[in-house]
Amino acid sequence: MRIKHIITQLFSLVIVFALNTVIAQEDSKSTTQDFELEVQSEYRYFTDSPQFQGQKDHFPSIAIIPEYNIEWNKGYESINFTGFFRLDRDDNRTHWDIRELYYQKAANNWEFSAGLKKIFWGVTESNHLVDIINQTDAVESFDGEAKLGQPMLQFTLTTDYGNFDFIYMPFHRKRVFPGERGRLRFPTVIDENDIGYESGAEEWRQDVAFRWSHYIGAFDIGISHFYGNGREPLFTFDPNGQINAFYPVINQIGLDLQATHNAFLWKFESIYRSADAQDFFALTAGLEYTFSNIDGNGLDIGLLGEYLYDDRDELALNALQNDFFFGSRIALNDTQDTSILVGGIADLESSSKIFSIEASRRIGSSWKAELEARIFSSIDQSEFILSNFSQDSFLRFTLSKFF
Repeated sequence: MRIKHIITQLFSLVIVFALNTVIAQEDSKSTTQDFELEVQSEYRYFTDSPQFQGQKDHFPSIAIIPEYNIEWNKGYESINFTGFFRLDRDDNRTHWDIRELYYQKAANNWEFSAGLKKIFWGVTESNHLVDIINQTDAVESFDGEAKLGQPMLQFTLTTDYGNFDFIYMPFHRKRVFPGERGRLRFPTVIDENDIGYESGAEEWRQDVAFRWSHYIGAFDIGISHFYGNGREPLFTFDPNGQINAFYPVINQIGLDLQATHNAFLWKFESIYRSADAQDFFALTAGLEYTFSNIDGNGLDIGLLGEYLYDDRDELALNALQNDFFFGSRIALNDTQDTSILVGGIADLESSSKIFSIEASRRIGSSWKAELEARIFSSIDQSEFILSNFSQDSFLRFTLSKFF
């Protein structure tokens, strides 16, 4: 981890400790505090032999996730913290992060936050195109759902004409890739410190973002713009076939739209991203239909279908350039909160397919079990990204204890 990064996080800690000192002087009855600790034991097993030298099949690991929240001033002010630490057989997957550590002040029609925070934008299931604020924690999950904390100042204004979000980001965080032992990687092990920047200010370039969101009848709509260091590195190859990568400066305009009609949810996301090195357009569009409370026992079954397009073709880092997603979401709505999501993505131009299953269930009052499987099937070797993962089908089991 780079020195500047450490300094940034330590500076945030100093601010929070200073604020806590001030708060401690207030009447303790005017504050509410909550602490939760999650301890995970995880086992990942890759069913096929490694494709590249040094890769392993079995990956036991543990993770610790503490959360702390304190509120005062009748809940209008708060400090929120979420930490993360994982110990894994893959050295690059052994990492720690401050997912969130921010001060928040709210009023009747506005909200201000300062610190490290996670912000999610998007409505579709298979790909979150407009979700650009936080860097992806690429060693933590294959689907890109895990995110790193992003240093920021955020101001949200709520009006009759919608919500207006203004975000200032003083520091860019690099994406970490699997190490030599890790799976789901390229033939060459990528060191995040070797990935440069287009901007001369490098990670200290000042990034900004804006989003307007509103609902109009049955429609929920969001329009966003981001200007700064891209979250995805741009990969190129030198004459010797070695991978070179850098983070370009980008402008990205995004649109997310969701319409509700009876049991239907119609979903749409699109972006146009421009940079000196590359311009492209991408979209994800589809629907979800839910059969609710089947036979009166609380069972919900949702059917999902989405089309994915990215005009970067094979150079799309997410490998979703002309594909179709299909799936089903099952919720038992029982006291154990049992849920299952099964699905698959099929490339419409080749034989490549990815199948997945995610399931979770609470055990008692303080335990939770999760199961995930990813199957890479008939991967076309011409696929720039997916061809490197053709032998990386895996099972992941996680058992969590909450304190």
